[in-house]
Amino acid sequence: MKSVPRHVAIIMDGNGRWAKARGFPRIKGHEQGAQAARECVEGCGELKIEYLTLYAFSAENWQRPKSEVFALMRLLEKFLKEKTPELVEKNVRLQAIGRLTDLPGTCQEQLHKTIEQTAGNNGLTLILALSYGGRLEIIDGIKSLLRAVELGHIDKAMIDVEMFSKHLYTRYYPDPDLLIRTSGEMRLSNFLLWQLSYTEMYVTPKLWPDFTKKDLFAAVEEYGRRQRRYGAVE
Repeated sequence: MKSVPRHVAIIMDGNGRWAKARGFPRIKGHEQGAQAARECVEGCGELKIEYLTLYAFSAENWQRPKSEVFALMRLLEKFLKEKTPELVEKNVRLQAIGRLTDLPGTCQEQLHKTIEQTAGNNGLTLILALSYGGRLEIIDGIKSLLRAVELGHIDKAMIDVEMFSKHLYTRYYPDPDLLIRTSGEMRLSNFLLWQLSYTEMYVTPKLWPDFTKKDLFAAVEEYGRRQRRYGAVE
């Protein structure tokens, strides 16, 4: 491919609609979506993409029925436990962003275990956005900056775009080059609002459980045809 993005972010949308269309309970859509995520991780590894961020569970998702939230947390814990050896084998490093302390204790424990066990890997960095909200991240970033000013670590005159970025959840990662959204919806859904300022967007009508490695390659190929100007003249 002519040009491969360094960082891909994905809004994995359509699990519930996929299940409903087939007469399945919603959790079946999420289970199939987890397999789509696995295939996408494989594809990013093959393309030598450095970072992949998956919008796995938003801060707003806590408002869903308790039974669905419970099932999602169980699925997350099960996925991490079962896939950790595979992540190690495929040289994938796991990271997570969001208000992680909101997750159930057992989920937090397994998440930290997987992060620790994959810490030495230097291939693809897989970032799960969990209990994540873009507006919450910006608020938390502002609070972090205020604490730094109050403690005398920085002067408020030093605050600029670069400085603010260092106080966000994503401070260790580059901004996404490509955002993929499934299910045809044309919105950001409170995802990486600061970081997506100049990101190329690719929307597909496919529901997330039907998204394959081939679809990922098509999105990356389309990205390679784009000209990124960052506000400059051609």
